[in-house]
Amino acid sequence: MNLHSRCSCLFAGFVAVGIASGLVGALPVGADDWAQFLGPTRDGTSSEVELADSLDNVRVAWRVPGGVGMSAVAVADGKAITMYNEGNSQLLVAMSAQTGNKIWNVSVGPAYENGQGDGPRATPTISGGMVYAMTGNGWLAAVSLDTGKLKWKTDIFADGGKASEYGMSSSPLVVGSNVIVHANTPSGTVIGFDAENGDKVWAAASGAAGYSSPTLLEIGGVKRIVSFTGTAVYGIDPSDGRVLWSYPFKTPYDCNTASPINVDGGVFISAGENHGCVLLDIKNDGGNDTVTERWSSVDTKSVMRNEWQTSVVVDGYLYGFDNVGSAGPTTHLSCIRASTGETVWSETRFGKGNLTLADGKLWITTMKGELVLVKVSPEGYQELGRKRLFATTRQSLSIADGHGYIRDDTEIICLRLK
Repeated sequence: MNLHSRCSCLFAGFVAVGIASGLVGALPVGADDWAQFLGPTRDGTSSEVELADSLDNVRVAWRVPGGVGMSAVAVADGKAITMYNEGNSQLLVAMSAQTGNKIWNVSVGPAYENGQGDGPRATPTISGGMVYAMTGNGWLAAVSLDTGKLKWKTDIFADGGKASEYGMSSSPLVVGSNVIVHANTPSGTVIGFDAENGDKVWAAASGAAGYSSPTLLEIGGVKRIVSFTGTAVYGIDPSDGRVLWSYPFKTPYDCNTASPINVDGGVFISAGENHGCVLLDIKNDGGNDTVTERWSSVDTKSVMRNEWQTSVVVDGYLYGFDNVGSAGPTTHLSCIRASTGETVWSETRFGKGNLTLADGKLWITTMKGELVLVKVSPEGYQELGRKRLFATTRQSLSIADGHGYIRDDTEIICLRLK
């Protein structure tokens, strides 16, 4: 398989910045920060407004040398943080969000090499003055946000197991005092580690880890860690790691990669490899959770097959990338009605890319190195601009304080979006 096949593209935005203190999912950082994978609520959505309505005035604020890797950029407390291979190491690197000047860097593991692309996969997580990072071969580290000093590092496979075929891509999730990641271990697939010292606190679920990242969703007024592994999606009690519900969803090559999101009070999951998507209803009745399908669309005629990109939901409509075939080259940009799964419109053969929702627009980064601006509307595809600004990338744009942060295999780039 070459770099563009199978799950190679899955590692596109796996930088998770942890969800902060308590179980409320609120990070102790500024409102305009992007401190974790897929942003403040881990669903690719920014609350920023008054951003550009065309790309005419979008300019490069700075660009600095980087390295090979698939981590996205996390932004908080005036720092932009990502990971890449350099020499014999996987580096965790902090830069000034304003200038790109390097503040610190620290090695968190040996350089990671894989036939599906080299470098770390997961995105660092910023929470409580710390940065939590996962390497491609399964080392989980905690580093001081201010100084870059390593506080602790733990091998997630210390009790057995091995890295996924295409590398460990689970962006850490911080809930309360625990850091949660996916792993292939005998004791469990979803593991909670103590954020203070890296000790294992609990392990849950079983089977292949896959390539998605855990998230915290509130469904029916109840918060659950929702983990989309290589074989199923699980609802887990954040306090003790108990599995409260599960739904089987095995995809070839364990290529479940997109994140689960809250859609109209349900849990939406989607996968490529011609698998498809489903919207699940979760009912909590006195502590007992039950799962039912609201609708499903699977196999070769599915309406949404997210290869690695997480869809976004706006006013009852889902917008996302629908990949045709088994890791095939054809990808549509589609809008579907969230309540029914009905296709509303599709921009056929749009191409592979990733997206972030902000200010009523889709900020799309393509594997051709383009930034594409699309108006969010169920009325049809309305492109507002297209500009080549970087090299090939699979990451989504991290939006913070009127700026967009993106990286490829050679540079980290900051764009002015206002």
